[in-house]
Amino acid sequence: MATDYDAPRKTEDDSESIEALKERVPDKLSGSVDVEDADNPSGFELPGADLSDLELDVVVLPPQEDEFTCMSCFLVKHRSQLDHEEKTGAICIECAA
Repeated sequence: MATDYDAPRKTEDDSESIEALKERVPDKLSGSVDVEDADNPSGFELPGADLSDLELDVVVLPPQEDEFTCMSCFLVKHRSQLDHEEKTGAICIECAA
């Protein structure tokens, strides 16, 4: 179904007054604190939290034939990003600049 984005969006449902909208919004200056955060219902992790009980499943692929590991930044990059090779290894274009 096609949507006409140029059509007016105001409907009968949008006819609430500004006073009615103000009544629905909580007062920001009040001292009450909303305990349940609607944006993050599952809670949040603090920096430095103990995550040792989590197990991650990650598949690590070895460098492919058209890839190299830059000896300056240690990132695996495509051969098209190779600047030059030295005795110590390959250097990418970004690190050579």
